[in-house]
Amino acid sequence: MGVRRSLGRQFGWLWASYAVSTFGTRLAFDAFPLIAVLVLHAGPAEVSLLAAAGLAVGAAVAVPLGPWVEFRRKRPVMVAMDLLRCVALLSVPAAYALGLLGFVQLLVVSVVVGAADIAFNAASGAYLKALVRPEDLLVANGRFESTNWTATVLGPPVGTAAIGLFGPAMTIVADAVSYLLSAAGLGAIGGSEPRPVRTGAHRARLRPGDLLEGWRYILTHPALRPLFFNTVLVSGLIMAASPLLAVLMLGDLGFAPWQYGLAFGLPCIGGLIGSRLARPLVTRFGRHKVMLTAGALRACWSLGLAFIRPGVAGLVLVIVVEFGLITCMGVFNPVFATYRLEHVPTNRIARTLSAWSVTSKATVAAMTGLWGLLAAIAGPRTAIALAGLLMLTTPLLLPRHTHTLRREPGAAPDTPLIAAD
Repeated sequence: MGVRRSLGRQFGWLWASYAVSTFGTRLAFDAFPLIAVLVLHAGPAEVSLLAAAGLAVGAAVAVPLGPWVEFRRKRPVMVAMDLLRCVALLSVPAAYALGLLGFVQLLVVSVVVGAADIAFNAASGAYLKALVRPEDLLVANGRFESTNWTATVLGPPVGTAAIGLFGPAMTIVADAVSYLLSAAGLGAIGGSEPRPVRTGAHRARLRPGDLLEGWRYILTHPALRPLFFNTVLVSGLIMAASPLLAVLMLGDLGFAPWQYGLAFGLPCIGGLIGSRLARPLVTRFGRHKVMLTAGALRACWSLGLAFIRPGVAGLVLVIVVEFGLITCMGVFNPVFATYRLEHVPTNRIARTLSAWSVTSKATVAAMTGLWGLLAAIAGPRTAIALAGLLMLTTPLLLPRHTHTLRREPGAAPDTPLIAAD
């Protein structure tokens, strides 16, 4: 049995902060759709609109955040985004307690949280690359992935039980508190972080071209480009079907909230397994083969969700389908995340990650709205089936040749833009 590799005290605090905020988020799994359905009595179109509009506007607001984050210390940005998400989320249970909660407020909070998510993720990716050694990036990303799926195993069942016992707003309170604890953990990392500075032409204020730099780098990179289109489409199809699945299971098929939470919590054990297997698989088979195989296999499961029936058999079907999908994602995600960090220079990382997140969220928003409209016309089951069929085409967007997954000679060294005060 191998010895667990230590990545240092600072990474330990970063990991702890990620763990507590992730668990809080998973505890509030689908909290807004559940509140919309159970409290505001929203239908499929409204639930899809909530998910789509919040993501779309949040992504639009976040477009200038990538360049803004790029040339600032990353840890203070992460702390600020945690505190912003905490305050925004706490407004929901406050309004609920006063009997003032409405659909518009849920939408506004979704926008704020969505934009803050993008800024936080852009900063955290750059911060992680600076914090750990290049050879430890896959280990670090594997631990984050493992933590994500562990929290997802525990969070939804506990969260839906809390909704049954204390009401739907309680999990949002827990999510808000988790961001507060995350900010405290980030503060405990300590140490001085160098301040990024602009050099030469970059000394001027933010230019319009900076807004597009992330997309420019992605679309001209021979391996990032196909991975970009693949991951954006896969996440869009998965998330577009998610609110419809909630409506189908909680409404049409009569599943209880705790059954819904169990159906999406228990299969996440597969994500934990997959994330632990990622590094050994890469060591044995190589990164290209692992990414291509896991990326193709994750496309084969979603169609099964169109065949859900009431009762135990339907619940078991959801668990099996989600287990297969999530296991493949657990292998794919840390390998992909590590590759992306390795192949983006330090002076472009925040803009590239921000562009990736903005595109992903905007795509999810557009597809969620479209699938909500389709569900209103043809029913949730038909819309879910179409998403599953389109998922089967996504492996065509994966890079097919080994050489495209090697570091290009010009991309290996980072351009030094970091200077101490």
